[in-house]
Order: sequence, then C-alpha cells, then structure tokens
Amino acid sequence: MAYTVLARKYRSQDFSQLVGQEPIARTLTAAIEQDRVAHAYLFCGTRGVGKTSAARIFANAINNPDDDAEITRAIMTGVDIDTIEIDGASNNKVEEARELIANSVYRPMRGRRKIYIIDEVHMLSTAAFNALLKTMEEPPEHVMFILCTTDPQKVPATIQSRCQRFDFRNISSVRIGEHLQDVLKQEGVKAEPEVVASVARLGNGSMRDALSLLDRLMAVGEKSLTPALLEELLGLPDRVVISALLDAFADGDAGAALTNAGELLARGISADQALESLLDRLRDLMVLGACGKDTSLVDLSGEARAQEFERSERFDAAGLVHMIALCESVQRSIKTSSAPRALFDAAIVRLALTEKLANVTAVVAAASGGARLKAGGRSSVKKA
Repeated sequence: MAYTVLARKYRSQDFSQLVGQEPIARTLTAAIEQDRVAHAYLFCGTRGVGKTSAARIFANAINNPDDDAEITRAIMTGVDIDTIEIDGASNNKVEEARELIANSVYRPMRGRRKIYIIDEVHMLSTAAFNALLKTMEEPPEHVMFILCTTDPQKVPATIQSRCQRFDFRNISSVRIGEHLQDVLKQEGVKAEPEVVASVARLGNGSMRDALSLLDRLMAVGEKSLTPALLEELLGLPDRVVISALLDAFADGDAGAALTNAGELLARGISADQALESLLDRLRDLMVLGACGKDTSLVDLSGEARAQEFERSERFDAAGLVHMIALCESVQRSIKTSSAPRALFDAAIVRLALTEKLANVTAVVAAASGGARLKAGGRSSVKKA
C-alpha cells in the first residue's frame, strides 16, 4: 500500500477535529441545526489552516446527515458526485465557469444540495467571475457554493457581497504542538519537547506545513527525534552555537561573538538564517525577562526554558529591543549588499557591544543631567 503523508492521514474529518478554528466550527454547526444554511460562503485564510477541510466537513454535514461511511469517504477525498471540488488555479477560464453554471441546473443525485467547493477562487479570471456572478446572485435552491481563498483581496466585491465570509486565523504554535504530540503518539515515535515546539513554530500558523516538516523528520527512520536531527535535516543553526553567541553578547566579548558567528557560517548557515535564529532567540529572552519564567508566550519546556530564563537575566530589556531591531535591519540590508559578510560581522560586534554602549549612554546622560542641574542652581543663586 502506498504511503499516506501525515497531512492527509490526519486531516480533520469532522468539526471537532478542526484545530484552532472552533468559533467557525460552532457557527457552521449552528447554521445546520437551525436550518439557516446560506447559498454561498467565502472561507479566507493562509495555507494549511483548514479552509478546504472545513468546506468538506460542512458539505458532509449537510449532504450526509446519517453519517454514511461511504459518502463521508467520497466527500472527504473530493470524489463525491454531489460535492464537486474545483481548483480555481487550473480551471480559471470563462468556459469552465459556464460549464459549471450549465451543470448546476441538475439536481443532486442523493444529497440535499449540489455543493461546489472552489479552491483558490481568487485565481479565476475576470470573465469567469462575471459568468459566475449571476448564478451566485440567484442560484437554484439546490445549489450551494463554498469559495476558498488565500488572497481575499483579489476576490471581486460583487462576489464577496453574495457570500457569508469566514476568516480562518493562523493556528497558534501551542495548538499545533498539541496536535503534533497526538500524531507522534499514534505513529509510535518519540520526540523531545523542544523538537515538537520548534516544528510547531516553524509551521508559522499552518498545521499542514508543520505536519509536512514532521513527516520529513520521521522519514529519517529514527524512533526518537532530537534537536540535533532537526537542525541537521532542516539546515538550521546549531542551538548550542547560538547559545554561545548570546552568552558572548551578554559578556560584551566581541571576539568570542565573531568566533561563534564565524563557526555558524562555516557550517553552511547563511547570514540571513543566522540572523533569523538570533531574532527568535532574542525575542524569547525579551519575553522571558518581561513576563517571567512561566509565561506561555515562549515555546520552550523543561531544562531549555530554565536555561533561557537564566540567560535572560543577563540582559537589559531596552538592550534586547535594540538588538532585535538591529538584527531585523541588517537582515534586510544584506539581501542587497555587495559585502554581506562585512555587514554581518559589523552587526555581531555591535550586538556584543550593546550593553557597553548602553552603559556609556547612561553615564553620559547622567553627567549631562547633573551639569544642567548645577547650571540651574548657579542661575537661581545669581537671580537671588
């Protein structure tokens, strides 16, 4: 039997499994229960957040109230005769839209509605949208549209005004991590908490992207997934070296900082990747310092959290904010620079000297304030 990737194997099959989109799930469920199902819906959101899965689940709940396993399987795999899935990217011409309209007059074979799920609907041509508009405005009573898009701004306002719109939010890394733990348990694979947290964070709010990353890790064949394996497979900077680099920043040791930064680049890590990792780590330090060790805003657990909290106490909050801004600025600059290594090394030295520069600034400011105070005192004496 052919291997089924995790993103398909663990795809949501009902509203209770739609991770991170509970408000939408409740609203759609209530619409069915109250018999208030509209004729057109627009599902918006970034990739991998559950738009197409929600459309299939919604269609199944409408056309398969008895929960027939065969019908469910047909709908969830996109081959049902009454739930027609169309890829807007490859069927974007006016001729395809006219064919859809012509076929919509025929009643469903076994379900209550003939449901058209149009994925990436924003890819339709202007002519195709215009052809679809009239049918969406006054559709046959048995026809229903569910439009899915990652770019709602490209969907004409005339189409949007005829739909009930639902915006699917990015899934939090905490929820993604919880789901990944369930998947790993079912697959019989162990993973260190730090690996799960990192994969969840790298998913950037997309459950599908996170599951795809986990798939790549599991393909190695190891029964236990470690941070070292994650870094090696995805080409991420070594966390130990990044930690040493942060410690050099805290010590104000520009030489040690340059040495550790050079080691990262020698391992094939680009300057852009190194700065990206620094941004993530500096952000964690800033949040831990501001919110405390037990904050839920940082995706770390156990020993890693304790170590990072201890490291955060070596930095000043204002200094960390400056360091984050510097990394972001340099990251943008090196993409167009003819001397990216020089910019990178200069940034590393500036980051190492941040605390010293902050102290010098404070001393100068204090001295300046004292001088003004003395001048003010002499002035008042003269006036007297």
